[in-house]
Amino acid sequence: MGMGRYRPPKPKSSAYITPAGFETLRVELQFLMREERPRVTAMVADAAAEGDRSENAAYIYGKKQLRRIDSRIRFLTHRMEVLTVVDNTQLSGEQVFFGAWVTVEDEDEEEQVWRIVGPDETDAPKGWISMDSPVGRALMRRRLNDAVVVQRPKGDTALTIVDIRYTP
Repeated sequence: MGMGRYRPPKPKSSAYITPAGFETLRVELQFLMREERPRVTAMVADAAAEGDRSENAAYIYGKKQLRRIDSRIRFLTHRMEVLTVVDNTQLSGEQVFFGAWVTVEDEDEEEQVWRIVGPDETDAPKGWISMDSPVGRALMRRRLNDAVVVQRPKGDTALTIVDIRYTP
């Protein structure tokens, strides 16, 4: 028996999400179920009505699209059941918790702003990092003016927390 298909289990990702992030997933799920799936199903039915399915590109492509849509619907449905919506907008900016925008200063006095979010919401261009990432883990529960050392592939870096806020 070959082990060619074995994949190590993925590390468990945190099941926290902001209210806006959860709404984004809900909107995507509704779109897939109410619009995208019915549209593709109709396309597949039309293609099937044309006769020979073995060489019908529209039919084959449509079936593949349906599998992709159904897979995403299953994923979203399951993921949304296990997610915990966390709204920390009422917190004071004294300590870093989920949902915080954290301004840090590095050794070269360069400032960066990161928002600590769940893995479903990470967005590098926006500076939204996962609470499970090395930087996210290093910043969690720290306080204003704390210095943290973050281990990164290109070497450790020291960061000082200069601002914590819970509204953009």
